[in-house]
Amino acid sequence: MTILSDRVGKVKPSATLAITAKANELKAKGIQIVSMGSGEPDFDTPKNVQQAAVEAIHNGQTRYTAVDGTPELKQAIIDKFKRENNLKYSATEVMVSSGGKQVFYNLCQALLNKGDEVIIPSPYWVSYPDMVILADATPVIVETGLEQDFKITPEQLEASITKNTKLFVINSPSNPTGAVYSQAELQALANVLKNYPQVFIITDDIYEHIRWGENDFINIVMADTSLKERTIILNGVSKGYAMTGWRIGYGAGPEIIIKAMKKIQGQSTSNPCSIAQAAALEALNGDQSIITTMVTAFEDRHEFIVNALNAIDGVECPKSQGAFYSFPRVEGLIKRLGLKDDVELSTYCLEELNIALVPGSAFGASGYVRFSFATSMDNIKLAVEKLSNL
Repeated sequence: MTILSDRVGKVKPSATLAITAKANELKAKGIQIVSMGSGEPDFDTPKNVQQAAVEAIHNGQTRYTAVDGTPELKQAIIDKFKRENNLKYSATEVMVSSGGKQVFYNLCQALLNKGDEVIIPSPYWVSYPDMVILADATPVIVETGLEQDFKITPEQLEASITKNTKLFVINSPSNPTGAVYSQAELQALANVLKNYPQVFIITDDIYEHIRWGENDFINIVMADTSLKERTIILNGVSKGYAMTGWRIGYGAGPEIIIKAMKKIQGQSTSNPCSIAQAAALEALNGDQSIITTMVTAFEDRHEFIVNALNAIDGVECPKSQGAFYSFPRVEGLIKRLGLKDDVELSTYCLEELNIALVPGSAFGASGYVRFSFATSMDNIKLAVEKLSNL
C-alpha cells in the first residue's frame, strides 16, 4: 500500500539544505567545516531592526495580523517600490509572506493548472521547478551557460514558448550565478513577451541590493512598464538586510493575482510573524547603511575568490555582478581528480577537504559548483588553499 501522495514523490529534497545538514553532522562530530554552501549573509541583523522587534514585543504586537501583512508594512513596501523602482502599486496589489519562497509558492498555486508550462532558465534557484511541479504544472528548463553569461537569450525564450506557456521566471541578480541582466537584455526579452499576452512573468528581485558595478538595479518591469499588468515582483528583506531567519518576503503584481495568492496563503500559513513584520518595517524605512557595508565586503570577497579559483588547474570562474555566489565550471578539475561529476566532487570536497559546496546539478547545471562567499575572508582563503593543493 502506498502511504504518501504522488505529489511528494515528484519533489526533490533541497540540495542546499542537504549539504548544510551533512556539514552540520560533521561539525557535531568535532570536524571543522569550511562552509561555502550557505546562501545567507554572515552579517548580523542591524541593531535598529533588532530593537524594532523588541519594542513590538513590549508593545503587545503579538497577535494575528491581516493575512497579507500589516497596513504599515504594506505601505512601506509601496513606498519602497515608488522610491527605488519608480513603480506605483496600491495596497491591493502588494502582499507580505513568510519569505520570498512563499511568494513564489503562492503564485504557482494561484496561477497554474495541470498542463501549464513554466519557462525557467538554468542555472536556476533550486526550488523553482519543484514548486511548479507541486502546482501540477510542467517546468520547461532552458539551458544557458558560461559562454552566454548564464542568461537566456531572446531567441531561446521565443523558441520555448508554446500554447501551454503560462509563466516565465527571471532572477537578476541570480542565484546561483550572480549574473545580472542589463536594460538592453531585459528590453529584448520584453519585446518577445509582448507578442504573447497569455504569458505571465515573475521577476525574483531578492538580491536587488546585493550588486556592484556602474549600472543601477533594473528589472523587466522597469525596463518595459507595458508588462506591469502581467508581472509579479518577488522581493524581501532576507538578503539585503541580513534577515534570513526572520522570514519576510513580499510580492507585488496585478490585483487579481495578488488576491488569489492571498487566498492561498490564508489557507496555509495565514499571516507572517507579527514581530518579524515590525522588524521588516524598520528595515525598509530606517537606516540603509547595512546595505553599503555588506556590498563592499561581498565585492571584495568576489574579486578575491574569482582570481583564486581561476588559478586552480581545471577551474574556470567567471566574474559576477551581484548576489554572493561564484559559479565556476569545474569539469577539468573533476576529470583531473578522476571523479564522476559535480555531485561526486562536492561530496569529495566535504568528506576529504571539509569544504561545503553545492553541486551545480542542483541548479540544473552539471559540471559546475556554487561557492557562497557570504562568509569570512579567512574561510574563503582556507577553502581556496585546500582546493589549490589538490
